[in-house]
Amino acid sequence: MAAPAATEQAADKTAAHKLYEGMFLLDSSRFATDAKGSTDSITGMIEKCGGTIVAHRPWQDGRLAYAIKGHRKGLHYLTYFKMPGGGIRDLNRACKLSDLVLRHVVIEHPQVMFDAMVQAISGEWHPHEAAQDEPQGRGRDRDRGERGDRDRGERGDRDRDRDRDRGDREGRGEGGEEGEFEE
Repeated sequence: MAAPAATEQAADKTAAHKLYEGMFLLDSSRFATDAKGSTDSITGMIEKCGGTIVAHRPWQDGRLAYAIKGHRKGLHYLTYFKMPGGGIRDLNRACKLSDLVLRHVVIEHPQVMFDAMVQAISGEWHPHEAAQDEPQGRGRDRDRGERGDRDRGERGDRDRDRDRDRGDREGRGEGGEEGEFEE
C-alpha cells in the first residue's frame, strides 16, 4: 500500500509545478553598479522558494511614470520559471522584503505561451521570421501580386465634383432667384 502513495506523491509533485512569468522592477542604480549581483539576487529568491529558472534577462531600463519608493528610474527584469504553486506566496514575501525589488508581478502561463515566450527572450525565435512563414491574410497589408501597389494619383475629379455639389446647394432656396415663384 506504500507504493501507490509514493507514486501519487511523485505525480502530485510534478503536476504541482506551474509555469510562471515574473516581471521585477529593480532599482536601476543598484543594477548598474552590480548587474551580476542583482541578477543572482533575483534568481536566488526564485530558487530559494522552490523554483527553477528557465530563462531571464533585463528587459527595459528607463524613467518611471511616477516615483516608487523614492526612485524615478527603474529596470524591468523579466524571468520565466517553474515553481510549485505554494512557492508564490514565499516569493511575494521575499520580494516585499528585498531592497532591490521595487515592485513585482507574477503570472501563470499555459505551456504553449510559456514555450513561445521563453523562445522569444532566448533569441531562438524571431517574430519577423514567423511572419514570413505564415500565409498572407486578407486585408490591407496582403501581397498585391502582379498588380503591385495602386497609384492613387491626383483626385482632381473628386475636387471638381465637390465644387459642383457645393454650387448646387448654394443655389437652392437661399435667397436666390430659383426659390421664388412667378405669377
